[in-house]
Amino acid sequence: MRHEGKTEARLERIRGAVIPRRHNARTIAALTSNPGCGRRAVLDAAGVDKDGLAGRVGYPAGFGQSPFAIVRGNVFEKQVKADGCTELLRLLRDQLGLDLGPASYRDLGASGELAAGAPGEAGLDARHAASVEALTEAARDAAADPSAGGAVFDHPLLRLDVAGQEVSLEPDLVAVQPGGVCHIVEIKSFPVIDGQADGEKVAAAAIQAAVYVLALRRLLGRAEAVAHEVVLVCPKDFSNTPVATKVDVRRQLLILEHQLARLTRIDSLLDALPDDLRLDLAVDGAGAPVLDAAALTTALGQLAARYAPGCLSTCELAFFCRHEATGRTATLGIGVREELGGVETVADALGLAHGTRAPDDDQAEAAAMLRTTARVYAEVLASLPAPSRPGPAPLEGGP
Repeated sequence: MRHEGKTEARLERIRGAVIPRRHNARTIAALTSNPGCGRRAVLDAAGVDKDGLAGRVGYPAGFGQSPFAIVRGNVFEKQVKADGCTELLRLLRDQLGLDLGPASYRDLGASGELAAGAPGEAGLDARHAASVEALTEAARDAAADPSAGGAVFDHPLLRLDVAGQEVSLEPDLVAVQPGGVCHIVEIKSFPVIDGQADGEKVAAAAIQAAVYVLALRRLLGRAEAVAHEVVLVCPKDFSNTPVATKVDVRRQLLILEHQLARLTRIDSLLDALPDDLRLDLAVDGAGAPVLDAAALTTALGQLAARYAPGCLSTCELAFFCRHEATGRTATLGIGVREELGGVETVADALGLAHGTRAPDDDQAEAAAMLRTTARVYAEVLASLPAPSRPGPAPLEGGP
């Protein structure tokens, strides 16, 4: 417990005086897609605003939800949850054949029955305790009496260990079916047009939902207590009419558990950093940043990054890290980086390929592969016919 308090204190010093940005399913999904990135792990654990940090150092993120999309999503979620989730229960029954009977409804979210509770961490602890009690009791009672109605819980607070740090998570809904099986329900604002949704958005929703499934399975202590098919509720076509579909997340669960096990513990990452490392985005009384762009850039450079092109769609700091990695083999993709283990720069790779640089002991295999590739490429080029040269263009008015 003392060590945990020390870790939290160090994370607070790194973040500074600003309000922390809490981990969520999206950040966990992004972190586990690149588990070797110590920079992201520390920033997420400390609650640093990566979007604001990217803007301060001159490399603002190129993605994010528009205010219009956020408002539209909130309106759609309220519609689906209205009147104790009447619309959701209809969708589950009519579109998915999942009948919860006369289901009870309970709001465990920040705006629900615990809204007037303790603030900050104490409030989160109270919500988590209430969620654990409610979900455990509902699953037990539903399993004991399958003839009884189900239950729907709005924004329960779950927790998951991520690199030695307890992370709070809020699925949109958890539905408990008669018989005791729980279903994660996620409400998304991206549309389903002619029966098809954007593949990338569905994939992102699936891995985020898998985070909730894993957290709920660990809470209940039984994998079979939580269905591996999650429910996505989206607008149909260009209307606000909701449509529900099931998505199998077994593959995402396998990947998630494997990647979570590979994460280096946060306290171990912090032990390798200087005690005075700060990434404070606060401003003083005159509105000037406490730390300027140069100081923030220097501090970021002390956090080991593991850039890959896929970061551009998942991490707010990706453009900064890409610039930092210019000329390195990491910018060519994870496959290239793994094939060229030990060859850090593109210049070194070209030197090894053309024999102008002698390989180190740990580069011998990569160097042999590069030389073979360069030789085959040269042979193919030599076998191609020379390009024909076009003749001179006729003069205007000529014959």
